[in-house]
Amino acid sequence: MYFGKPRKKGPTDRVPPNQNVTTSFPVLHYGNVPYYKNLDEWTLKIYGLVEKEVTLLYKELMSLPQTTSGNDIHCVTGWSKLDNVWEGVPTQQLAKMAQPMECAKYVILHAEENWTTNLPVADFLKETSLLAHTHNGEQLSPEHGYPLRAVIPHLYFWKSAKWIRGIEFTSENQPGFWEENGYHMYGDPWKEQRMTWD
Repeated sequence: MYFGKPRKKGPTDRVPPNQNVTTSFPVLHYGNVPYYKNLDEWTLKIYGLVEKEVTLLYKELMSLPQTTSGNDIHCVTGWSKLDNVWEGVPTQQLAKMAQPMECAKYVILHAEENWTTNLPVADFLKETSLLAHTHNGEQLSPEHGYPLRAVIPHLYFWKSAKWIRGIEFTSENQPGFWEENGYHMYGDPWKEQRMTWD
């Protein structure tokens, strides 16, 4: 136990158990990478247990208040990438528009090709959570989620759905694609919640 002056937080304090730091940005996903030639018909839908269903065009999303957030990300496959800087729309801003009902306890993120992942509303609405269009000063590449991906940095990175198209508020926790295939329902990297049995 350490009783002296507070130590400067270094990389070892920021990396969960059994993770390896990388300076690259590995590309991992299931299915095809969508490539958009234009975003005129692209929409993001916020629905489910909300007072007001919202459908946003991409230009409307970009006109919303934006935030810049720095964080570390941790992949369930064992890599961690430190000091990422994201730009996008805070999830709290989107919830403010749709006004989730009190009975909404979970969020289902819907992405291209019917891909989904789940998380509690409280995690979706953390101050560190956002929907990002820019990473480290550059527009997201298609492989990393262009035009929009979730960033939920305190959970394993599969919860940060790429190519997001819908945000559904629900009363029940519903497993998404990877959760149905054995991944943990929550995914806390510090507790190594990689698989259902962890």
